Amino acid sequence: MPAIFFGHGNPMNALQRNDWTDAWRAIGTSLPRPRAILCVSAHWYLPATLVTATIAPRTIHDFGRFPRELYQVQYPAPGSPEVAHRVQEVLAPLAVDLDHAWGLDHGTWSVLLHVYPAADIPVLQLSIDESQPVAFHFELGKRLAPLRDEGILIVGSGNMVHNLHTYAWGRHIPEPFDWASRFEMRAKQLLLDGEFEPLVNYESLGPDALLAIPTPDHYLPLLYVLGARRNNEAITFPVQGVDGGSISMLAVQVG
Repeated sequence: MPAIFFGHGNPMNALQRNDWTDAWRAIGTSLPRPRAILCVSAHWYLPATLVTATIAPRTIHDFGRFPRELYQVQYPAPGSPEVAHRVQEVLAPLAVDLDHAWGLDHGTWSVLLHVYPAADIPVLQLSIDESQPVAFHFELGKRLAPLRDEGILIVGSGNMVHNLHTYAWGRHIPEPFDWASRFEMRAKQLLLDGEFEPLVNYESLGPDALLAIPTPDHYLPLLYVLGARRNNEAITFPVQGVDGGSISMLAVQVG
């Protein structure tokens, strides 16, 4: 299986049909059908490494002040305790606890309901340990790589550029901010060149990076996907664009 990072953007994408959601649907039809999906979402960010192990994960509406119909969306994909135990095995000796309280947050379901609208593939989430340094998350991606050979699709969901302070809520800005464009362009070139170290140490990339990544939660899922890359595997960008001036919708596919 490949591994793929989605820029999930505004939760309203769950209800809308636009260039990004059309591209997500096209990805679902082009990929081999996975045995299961392991998603690292920006919205499960806490000081622990956990993996969901419920048979029927709930749909979590983890946002506020959106239209009523968004709270009515359900994504009833099954879970897989079997795959959860396998995640524990590949991440050992790191202690990964099985979680039965979380479910699928909007970083996961708002994308997957377009990619796999039938919701018939088991989906698990792996939390992001906010207490760990950035390099830790890249290394976890490396440990997860064997799951790809077992038919498991590794998904990261966040945004390479995610600055809500400058986001144009309710307005459409035809052009992204200059700093957002510069950072995304530089990051894409580093990806194509296979130069991941500067992306792991992103704070060294200067002021544009600090504006693009004011907090690490939406950026770190990308590093899990990059860590899962094998030598010389192709990197492509099946979805591109910037929403509201400061939210990158870029998708990064490995393999």
